[in-house]
Amino acid sequence: MSDLKQFPEVSFLKFIKHSVSILRNPLPFHKANFLALGNSFRLNIGLGKSVVFSRDADLLSYALQKNQRNFSKSPIQTKDLAKYIGKGLLTSEGEMWQKQRKLIQPAFHKKQLLLLLDTIHLTIQKELDNIVLDKPSDIFPIFNDLAFQTVVKSLFSTEIKEEDSKKLQHTTEITQQMLVKELRQPYLVWWFKLSGKIKFHIDLVDQSRAILKRLVNQRKQNAERQHDLLDMLLDARYEDGSEMAEAQLLDEILILFAAGHETTSNALTFTCELLARNPEAQVKILEEVEKVKSESSDIMHWIKNATYTKLVIEEAMRLFPPAYFIDRLNKETDEFNGFDLPKGTNLLFSVYEIHRHPDFWENPEEFIPERFLDESVKFSKNYFPFGAGQRMCIGNNFAMYEMILAIMTVVQRYQIIEKKAPILIKPLITLKPFEAILELKARA
Repeated sequence: MSDLKQFPEVSFLKFIKHSVSILRNPLPFHKANFLALGNSFRLNIGLGKSVVFSRDADLLSYALQKNQRNFSKSPIQTKDLAKYIGKGLLTSEGEMWQKQRKLIQPAFHKKQLLLLLDTIHLTIQKELDNIVLDKPSDIFPIFNDLAFQTVVKSLFSTEIKEEDSKKLQHTTEITQQMLVKELRQPYLVWWFKLSGKIKFHIDLVDQSRAILKRLVNQRKQNAERQHDLLDMLLDARYEDGSEMAEAQLLDEILILFAAGHETTSNALTFTCELLARNPEAQVKILEEVEKVKSESSDIMHWIKNATYTKLVIEEAMRLFPPAYFIDRLNKETDEFNGFDLPKGTNLLFSVYEIHRHPDFWENPEEFIPERFLDESVKFSKNYFPFGAGQRMCIGNNFAMYEMILAIMTVVQRYQIIEKKAPILIKPLITLKPFEAILELKARA
């Protein structure tokens, strides 16, 4: 008989009792269970199924790094998410993932990203022209469009029509909303299938693929190189010299849209929400921006030397991590710190809770960018803004460059009027802001 411990359990009855609040925002439910039961607990979700929720940074490090070979992504990504955005780098596993990672990685190398900096900077400037000044308004739509257009322009340069761009963005967003309903209401999946809701959203994805296929074919027929991400993906070759199949290329582009704009738009919005509540940080960023721009007109010089701006973004991603959960499933029976992990255990790690765990973070609820001056904090097992290990986000440098340039531009152009009300959140597949109402004024 095994002497291994079992995780404390939360009953299916309690899950159903709180189902309405969980659908709206599951974080308070999880928080209450962590406080009552410890850093990990098993939630029974019905039909003999359960999920282990954890805010144990050591267990997450074990799954992502120390024993990563025994852990794979769960069906949430490899099956549920994949049906909406395809089977590519984000949603694949094993040999296929290794093959795609090796192929695509060079496109996101820092040297390659240098070719995109002008495009990223110009897109940010253009999109920020849409900010409403001198009256309170929701800033999330601005940053959502900014992040999406940055991905679009980085992929397709100037080839995409506004109508196509809007269709792609709309599909990306409403399929996410559908997936959230499926995951938080597993007892209604039969109805989602029977009513045609799932098919409706998959049909929208097929329409997006048709748009992307047309754009790819246009590029192939055009001999003029654009030096964008699409050129890099079309140039990429496997070890045997073959190129990516068209269907695979379309899946990878869909994934870049989904993963490349959601997290960034969320992080930018939360950063501005925090700056509104910490006006002294705006002053420091403004001074830094004026200094680095007086030194050079080189965009990479700005990015490298915007030290405080980067600290602010890192602290924003600690408090409001866009990828606020990481899922894993162990391939074989395992154990950790005396706890039993039967084969096929579904693990959901709360990055949100790990980033605020009082056992590691001093004053965890406070906005203190300077805490990241300590490199050991930034690279600790308690900070996972882009994941960790082999599956760390391939676009982390792209995202940081974009966010640094965006915040520099916002603060140099505008004063974010001080606000005291609590920051509201809307957890979906990513951690999204809710009613991010801010007032901005043009700087003299």
